[in-house]
Amino acid sequence: MGHRFIKGKDIVLFSFQPWESEIGFNFKDMAYELARYNRVLFINRANDRASLLPEKNAGNSPSESKQKEELIQVQEHFWVYNTGVVLESINWINWNALYDFINKSNNRRLAEKINKTIRQLGFKNVIVINDNDFFRGVYLKKMILECYKYIFYIRDFLTIQPYFKKHGERLEKKLIKSADIIIANSAYLANYARQWNSCSYDIGQGCDFDGYLAENLAVPDDMASIPKPIVGYSGAITSMRLDEAIIGHIANSIPSCSIVLVGPEDSIFEKSELKKHKNIYFLGGKSPEKVPGYIYHFDICFNPQLVNPLTVGNYPRKIDEYLAMGKPVVATSTEAMDMFREYVYLCSDKEDYIRKINSILQDQDAFSEAQKKRRTDFALSHTWENSIGLLGDAYFEVCG
Repeated sequence: MGHRFIKGKDIVLFSFQPWESEIGFNFKDMAYELARYNRVLFINRANDRASLLPEKNAGNSPSESKQKEELIQVQEHFWVYNTGVVLESINWINWNALYDFINKSNNRRLAEKINKTIRQLGFKNVIVINDNDFFRGVYLKKMILECYKYIFYIRDFLTIQPYFKKHGERLEKKLIKSADIIIANSAYLANYARQWNSCSYDIGQGCDFDGYLAENLAVPDDMASIPKPIVGYSGAITSMRLDEAIIGHIANSIPSCSIVLVGPEDSIFEKSELKKHKNIYFLGGKSPEKVPGYIYHFDICFNPQLVNPLTVGNYPRKIDEYLAMGKPVVATSTEAMDMFREYVYLCSDKEDYIRKINSILQDQDAFSEAQKKRRTDFALSHTWENSIGLLGDAYFEVCG
């Protein structure tokens, strides 16, 4: 049975991330997919006063610092709008009533600009989709005059982080309760939102597989002398997400393996005791187009993540990238990983990692062309078209 796609509508997208971000993000991919069948207006993230201070703005490009008001047509039926608004920086305020008073003013100033642009473009009966911004978007449902349906998209469990925790917990809950529909990129986050809104749906997510389907990629220079077999990881190397104990245990328990970590390190990993291991290699951050070349030469891919509120519901995009290249994958078992259970070796603890990696190394079928194709085909089913189709299914189930 096919999906029911949203078509012929006017859609306003409102995101916590700026349009010009160098780090790819789901909502931008979703915007392009929605613009295939609808008119789309993407509201670029407005600056706040603190972000414009010289010490905060050091090294930023003009587009990341002070915005001028500008409506940019990206393609037919698709616009990005820089509001030019500078919002008050209020996260330091402890008194909730004062915070809410100023935050409502911030929301109102954004809404006035959005309403002006909606009128300019002739948008009617607008579907507003808010990407994870429970601060700047909490009042927009009532403030955007042409708002027909308000959808909140949750794709990260932000409220456990110190910056978001202070006011985020109560504002996120308020927004979830008031939204017409909640969409999430994992079953865990959909279940989380369902505590306060029964109209909560897991729409998964897509993945951009450009570069991950290539063959005969050259060995990167900094991998050329690393002994095989290689157990590799690509992505941010951060102490909030990765388990140092698992990585060290693999290195100690299977000394014949090289552990290769490709990605930028946080301050804790920069000083990690793991760097004393002779068979662990930190290769640093790489540009996105170079990453597939590293994964191509991993024998086994792994995702040794910690299990905490930040990771337990996170959609593991890197798993799709690993599988797209046909690699056997070993990863920590979480609720969000359940959908990969038939294609990934899931581990409950560090000893389980050792068992699964040894099992793969001793099983030639794990590296067969048939198994590679099976993994690739599964990864390629995770398209943005399918995710937006699931969004459409949710929309029509609620709205008829």
